Amino acid sequence: MQPSIRLPDDPVLHYLLRLADLCLIHAQRLGEWTGHAPVLEEDIALANIALDLLGQARGVLTRAGQLGGGFDEDQLAFLREERDYRNPTLVELPRGDFAFTMLRNLMVAVLLELLWQRLQSSSDPEVAGVAGKALKEVRYHRRHAGDWMQRLGDGTEESRRRSERALRELWPYHHELFESDAGDRAAAARGLGPDWSELREPWSQRMLEELQSATLAPPARGAFRSQGRHGVHSEHMGHLLAQMQYLQRAYPGGRW
Repeated sequence: MQPSIRLPDDPVLHYLLRLADLCLIHAQRLGEWTGHAPVLEEDIALANIALDLLGQARGVLTRAGQLGGGFDEDQLAFLREERDYRNPTLVELPRGDFAFTMLRNLMVAVLLELLWQRLQSSSDPEVAGVAGKALKEVRYHRRHAGDWMQRLGDGTEESRRRSERALRELWPYHHELFESDAGDRAAAARGLGPDWSELREPWSQRMLEELQSATLAPPARGAFRSQGRHGVHSEHMGHLLAQMQYLQRAYPGGRW
């Protein structure tokens, strides 16, 4: 079996991995819908969104490898230990039902739209280039998920019940997204990208507008805090990585 790589303890590298892993792990969960969506059109749409996110992850992972350790995108994607993945816990949670997926898609797309907007002016031209292409993609992701949330939240009694349940389950995980640390501060100081804490207010405002359009309301704020961005993951992450990493671990250096 292929051994794991060791990453340098670099806050800027951690910053880039947070963005790349957000896209990578979210793409992995969306890929699980292939062949299982409620209609063929959505089967194709979710697969395409997953591919967009995978492309965004590849761009950032490539740059992260160049800046920290000389690793390539495959090594960073498939050969890290669980604690070295920096994605927020939100995206590693199991697939859930269609309402759960659409709400999570909306939460992530609103965040990525804000991030890619800011990253277009990154001091790193490679990151800025990825952002320019990615922004067009996530605007579609946000519209797609927002349209579905309106149909589900303001639809049948069953679709509303499932939407409200998804809100209760997912909403507590959004607080983690906006907790600033050394990686955020280092990236902001270098002009690489924004401190994610700066995005809390615009994200909250846009999500409130989207939920109001769906006749939904966010739950009350609680004390729970997840820690996936710091490498402390849920019990679901290990199972996800076992599936995601199998080929690269079993057949070292494989290319596809």
